Amino acid sequence: MEYKALIAGLGNPGSEYAKTRHNIGFMVVDALEEMASSRKSMRYKKLPGSGDYELFSINLAGNNVLVTKPMTYMNLSGKAVASICGKYSISVNNVFVIHDELDIVSGKMKFKKGGGNNGHRGLESIQEKIGSPDFFRIRIGIGRPEFSSQVKDYVLEEFNCTELETARQMALAAIKGLDLYYRRGQGTATQFMHTFTPDENTTEA
Repeated sequence: MEYKALIAGLGNPGSEYAKTRHNIGFMVVDALEEMASSRKSMRYKKLPGSGDYELFSINLAGNNVLVTKPMTYMNLSGKAVASICGKYSISVNNVFVIHDELDIVSGKMKFKKGGGNNGHRGLESIQEKIGSPDFFRIRIGIGRPEFSSQVKDYVLEEFNCTELETARQMALAAIKGLDLYYRRGQGTATQFMHTFTPDENTTEA
């Protein structure tokens, strides 16, 4: 089967990282897998992975796409992405990476193609291994701590209950954005993702 694209959600493997800010990419993939496995129209299929990644395929708006969670830890994410792209002949222009973004406030996200990596080690690894920055990024905001020295601990802190509900809504919105990309194009997808706001009535502590 020919696959149109690769969607990669970034995070760290292991239960101790599951609800941390750095794992928002994994949360999106988990939500997508749950959705796809319950809808026959999405043709969910678990595929052979490796020690470096978990992999499944779905039908998204009429397109067969691959979805992965790299299992290499964040800093080596590129190893898994490059391996899958090589095995399934996915070009860099059809790679979508979902990740946490310090410079966007919680409850907001941005969609772009290419650009800098803003110090994000997962993005740096992917760019290095696939040899190009020209992949799509869904940047889900987690906000910044007060001091830069706190960043390392901050991204590995667990979401509180309110933040976790916001993350859940952002994950579903990211999935809808991907669906819109294939149904109506990049402009419509970008507009939706850039203007999405979580429902505050369900995010109160």
